[in-house]
Amino acid sequence: MTCPDKPGQLINWFICSLCVPRARKLWSSRRPRTRRNLLLGTACAIYLGFLVSQVGRASIQHGQAADKRPPRSRDSAEASFPEIPLDGTLAPPESQGNGTTLQPNVVYITLRSKRSKPANIRGTVKPKRRKKYAVASGIPGQEALVGPSFQTQDAARAADAEVLGYAQGGNLAKIGEPSWRLVRGPGVRAGVLDFQLPKARESNIRIYSESAPSWLSREDIRRMRLLADGAVAGVQPVSSRSGARLLVLEGSTAGSLPQCGPSPCGLLKQPLDLSEVFAFHLDRILGLNRTLPSVSRKSEFIRDGRPCPITLWDSSLSPASNDTHSSVKLTWGTYQQLLKQKCWLNGRIPKPEWGCTEIHHHEWSKMALFDFLLQIYNRLDTSCCGFRPRKEDACVQNGLRPNCDDQNSATLAHIIQRKHDPRHLVFIDNKGFFDRSEDNLNFKLLEGIKEFPESAVSVLKSQHLRQKLLQSLFLDKVYWESQGGRQGIEKLIDVIEQRAKILITYINAHGVKVLPMNE
Repeated sequence: MTCPDKPGQLINWFICSLCVPRARKLWSSRRPRTRRNLLLGTACAIYLGFLVSQVGRASIQHGQAADKRPPRSRDSAEASFPEIPLDGTLAPPESQGNGTTLQPNVVYITLRSKRSKPANIRGTVKPKRRKKYAVASGIPGQEALVGPSFQTQDAARAADAEVLGYAQGGNLAKIGEPSWRLVRGPGVRAGVLDFQLPKARESNIRIYSESAPSWLSREDIRRMRLLADGAVAGVQPVSSRSGARLLVLEGSTAGSLPQCGPSPCGLLKQPLDLSEVFAFHLDRILGLNRTLPSVSRKSEFIRDGRPCPITLWDSSLSPASNDTHSSVKLTWGTYQQLLKQKCWLNGRIPKPEWGCTEIHHHEWSKMALFDFLLQIYNRLDTSCCGFRPRKEDACVQNGLRPNCDDQNSATLAHIIQRKHDPRHLVFIDNKGFFDRSEDNLNFKLLEGIKEFPESAVSVLKSQHLRQKLLQSLFLDKVYWESQGGRQGIEKLIDVIEQRAKILITYINAHGVKVLPMNE
């Protein structure tokens, strides 16, 4: 007989041990059955009946639980905690004898919604690039040196496209059927195997999407990469008051770029002229295509190491005079007469008495729109007659303000053409001013202009100017970082958007026509 291990069983066993012998003694003895004995016997009988019913009920429940119990081969935690379901569900509420149910304790957790992130602009998110390497068995008798690596044909095609400055997409290989191609890195000798590939220098012109923005041509991207990453082979001084220097660059194929000698060149300017990079991208987005490619570059020729703008040197430009830096000498009065004559419009040959130049009439409209958005005054308003200049402005420094008394005799500057294309202008020295307040904008730049290019005005009216400028300026890594990243670039775009609204209001108020100018 085993000793009971629970307190309830111990008590029942003790009472039974007392009641059973006493009941037998009472019934078997000849003593008179007094009332006390009868009551005691009745109580013991009732208690024994209660015990029998409890034992039967417990055996039935134990049998049902054994039938529903899962096999012992499952997790040991199920045997230790049979009342906790392992499938993550909760048991239904238990029912009481009086008809009520016990509701489980419920804890409600409120999750804070995630803050919405700014929209990713196409081509500004750098993807993760995974390189695949195949370990080749070494040839006996040869050392393992820095050598080739194995890449898929698509990866090799993308690497070749980066060298050309333009990403090209291709068909991806099927899963499980990769086609391999041997690509040799720089400085690798033939016949030698290796397991490491030296990292190539990352370009300062970053393109993370399949292709560059549509407003930048393949030639633009190639020239930008040359200006940003090309090695400097020499420096040539330039006779200029701005202290610009001509850098002779390496790394281009013959005939693909304008030459300033045996190698292409870039004109390196001062850090204060960094707005010329913004001007280049704005010109391409508006569809004008009149500026030369310009990028930011940290040069070893600047002591403080600040980024400087470097613009492609184009030897095809017509020679300019030293005083006005123009291939055509014009005054403000002559310029206004040219606007009235509409020289070369619709293929009409101008008469000699009109005094027309070889420049097409639409070129002045494009220049006026471009200069107003950036508030460039060093072409059409060299004497700063249309606004209140600052002490550091060139017109004040050079003492040109008195020329405003006779504005018709004031000369224009930086009017440049190409030798082989005298009908179109080339915008040079495009230093813009973003700190000009709205009540001090130079509306003199718009005088005499009766029509504007439709392609440029449509971009200004659309809601995509900001997005396009962010996409385009993001390509220039040095310029993007020099302006404080996206936050700084957004402030510059705010200025341009506000001036665009003012220009649209001016067009509507003065009845200026918006015409297609795709001659």
